[in-house]
Amino acid sequence: MIPPVSVTLDATHFDSKARQWDDNPVFVERGLKIAQAVREAVPLHRAMRVLDYGSGTGLLAFPLRDAVGDMLLADTSSGMLAVADEKIAAQGAAHMHTAKLDLLSDPPPAGGFDLIVTAMTLHHIPDTGRILRVFHDLLKPGGYLCIADLDREDGSFHGIEVDVHHGFDRDALAGCATESGFGDVAYRTVFTITKTRETHTRDYPVFLLSARRAA
Repeated sequence: MIPPVSVTLDATHFDSKARQWDDNPVFVERGLKIAQAVREAVPLHRAMRVLDYGSGTGLLAFPLRDAVGDMLLADTSSGMLAVADEKIAAQGAAHMHTAKLDLLSDPPPAGGFDLIVTAMTLHHIPDTGRILRVFHDLLKPGGYLCIADLDREDGSFHGIEVDVHHGFDRDALAGCATESGFGDVAYRTVFTITKTRETHTRDYPVFLLSARRAA
């Protein structure tokens, strides 16, 4: 059981950063490393329908686009989605689409998905168990879930005053995924974010959890 939290970083926070988001080389490299880990964890194919939840500007979705079929990039930030739409148009990626969507309050998209990916988003979602159950219901039988996020940390990543999940204990998150109906839960460390403080530097590992809905 992972207790719900309040979330204080709302969509307007990310709207204000959207235009500069892709200028950060750490964000770009992180997206590429997570995409490579997804490729290694899931047998991707061009018939797969994919949901990237919390997609931002598409830094995870675009590195995967040549390996899968229809992609829905969903986020609560209009600013992030506007940048993603511009990139989709510029690259002629007709199989990629965007939607402003909060799966804890909005009607879910229809049709079902073969793969759901989400990167650095879960710690911003207040009720972990509930969103995992939503993901389970959105996946087709045999579909895959890939979550990239922070290992449990002391609150220094965002700042202790920011009321988000301060990363996740891997065993607790695996248990929550299992309770939500997922099997074949596996972990790998895919990236490390290094932040420099006034007196020291601190590394924050990023994991990829992969799991599967029963066929």
